[in-house]
Amino acid sequence: MNLTIENILFTGSVLLFLSILAGKTSYKFGVPTLILFLLVGMLAGSDGLGIQFNNPEIAQFIGIVSLNFILFSGGLDTSWKSIKPVLGKGIALSTVGVLLTASSVGVFVWLLTDFTIFEGLLLGAIVSSTDAAAVFSILRSKSLALKYRLRSTLELESGSNDPMAYVLTIAFLGLVLNPNQGVMSIIILFLQQMIIGGALGLLFGWLSKQAINRINLGFEGLYPVLVISLMFVTFSFTDLLGGNGFLAVYLCAVYLGQQELIHKNSILKMFDGLAWLMQIVLFLTLGLLVNPSEIIPLIGLGVAVSAFLIFVSRPLGVFLTLLPFKMKNRSRWYISWVGLRGAVPIVFATYPLIAGIDKAHMIFNLVFFISLTSVLIQGTTLSVVANWFKVSLPEKAKPKSPIDYIMNEAPKTEMTEVIIPDGNEIIGKKILEIGFPKNAIIAMLRRKGEYITPKGSTEIQAWDQLLVLSENKDCLKKVYEVLHVPIEAEIEEDED
Repeated sequence: MNLTIENILFTGSVLLFLSILAGKTSYKFGVPTLILFLLVGMLAGSDGLGIQFNNPEIAQFIGIVSLNFILFSGGLDTSWKSIKPVLGKGIALSTVGVLLTASSVGVFVWLLTDFTIFEGLLLGAIVSSTDAAAVFSILRSKSLALKYRLRSTLELESGSNDPMAYVLTIAFLGLVLNPNQGVMSIIILFLQQMIIGGALGLLFGWLSKQAINRINLGFEGLYPVLVISLMFVTFSFTDLLGGNGFLAVYLCAVYLGQQELIHKNSILKMFDGLAWLMQIVLFLTLGLLVNPSEIIPLIGLGVAVSAFLIFVSRPLGVFLTLLPFKMKNRSRWYISWVGLRGAVPIVFATYPLIAGIDKAHMIFNLVFFISLTSVLIQGTTLSVVANWFKVSLPEKAKPKSPIDYIMNEAPKTEMTEVIIPDGNEIIGKKILEIGFPKNAIIAMLRRKGEYITPKGSTEIQAWDQLLVLSENKDCLKKVYEVLHVPIEAEIEEDED
């Protein structure tokens, strides 16, 4: 098929539409949505409908752009309160765990095949990280409620371990191309990527908050666009200075997710939708890039490596990494099982293709097969295995994400009207700047006889009448303190 601008748009929109329909019905049959996206791409490729796509550079570019959106959306939706207690476990799994997995798979492939040790380690590094797109989408679409803060641990690990896998992939690729490089170069590269990436991620998080809240754009729809530009500035500037852009983007988003932002609701919803779009585009692209006919001769080796990764390497890495932490064995086993591989390893597998090493196509096809079997086997059984290991919670106990909280606000039981007198110190400030309690909302604002729906960017003026809904009287007391208005008599009497 000759691809023109017109039929690229037509073909792309049809594939996108089919992928969405496939995703809509996939869970009726217990098949993860991401598998359907991959299969649609494969069916449309050269071995299917005949769409010719053999450009790893474009696939890598689409992959990097997509991963920015996926990681940023996951970071915005990550609660610091939920990940703080599991920070040590998450960081250990995303660094030591990834290194152990890469090393064991690399040695296994070296012993089993004619790969050199560095080629084996390169393959191990590429498949060493759990995939953020797969973990975020499958855990959240299945609405899994897990005990022992397991969900927070898994999402933190998947969101933060791509940088380690990226560093190892680049380092071992360098060793394949130039075996005389020393191990010290890998250590220096790792420290440089992590330190610069982490520092700039938090710095750009703070700068992004200032830009979002202080730049008056005038239109609500422009704020998500502003955040997109800040996301790409964070990634590209960090990469320019030699840091890890993926880590910086994730940390920047985690920081922003905890802050009061203008039009935060719109930003969260926009990125949630964009993350799904990027997942579809990414998996479709990678599906088009692969030729199933090239995978068939490698099925035997692919099954062996995939089985070793799922049943030996991942559990070994998890158990050794988590030895210093007090944890039930059934929790360790479940973390081992949620070692989902997905789009990220396939994107990383394009680096050997672009570098042109001897076994690049073999590595790419093996990685594709491993990712496919991982999502198909592990992704379809997360709920069942959670029940087996008794780590699942009832649906009513499922923790809320920031998007859940905004979209399904907890019922408020107290209501009052507060008038802001002339001379009050909050006059001229935006609502998001006054530190309004999170378990209370300003439902309506009356100003000069007109009713206004307040937003974070709404400035308080003298004699504004605020209709406040609160969960209880204790919270209502905090509202009065924040607004610097005397507490109404009936509230004080109830407390007495």
